[in-house]
Amino acid sequence: MNETAYTKYTIANVFKELMTKKAFEKITISDITSACGLNRQTFYYHFSDKYELLNWIFYNDAITPFIENLSFENWSEKLCTMLNTIYTNSRFYTNAMKTSYGEEFKAYMHSVSTNVFVSIIDHVSGNYVIAEDDKQFIAEFFSYGMIGTIVNWVQKGMRDTPEKVISHIENLVNDCQRLAIARYMLPK
Repeated sequence: MNETAYTKYTIANVFKELMTKKAFEKITISDITSACGLNRQTFYYHFSDKYELLNWIFYNDAITPFIENLSFENWSEKLCTMLNTIYTNSRFYTNAMKTSYGEEFKAYMHSVSTNVFVSIIDHVSGNYVIAEDDKQFIAEFFSYGMIGTIVNWVQKGMRDTPEKVISHIENLVNDCQRLAIARYMLPK
């Protein structure tokens, strides 16, 4: 790992630790740099502010592992990996979801999961055609349901294991999606 990446990860890890003890709004750049043993200039060399740092953590911890090589065959496994990351860092993610960036995270995840659900619909529909606007509607519906379930799970303290949440999501998606797609299918 190069020095820049090492410094970013050091800052991120310290920030995550601070967020287990303090609300995001209460953490200052001075708190972060003091805990890292760095100066403010070093922080600002890597991040413009703590919002960019939070975004970087979300993207590198949760989103990148989810979207890398994402496919119809592995979407639930990838989602489980993401939920395990969130679960392992539960205090950080619970606090992070309460910030204004929580909405950006949800919007980004909605976009990614909508594309996954379009792929699932294409796979399940087989020899049938589904109108593009119907396919988009179905995919967005399931995406909102999945993201809402994950956000609710985080907000309620992650009482269930990530595997249990994924099992529920996967079962509902597989069963309901087939029924919804059957309603909109037209022969090719």
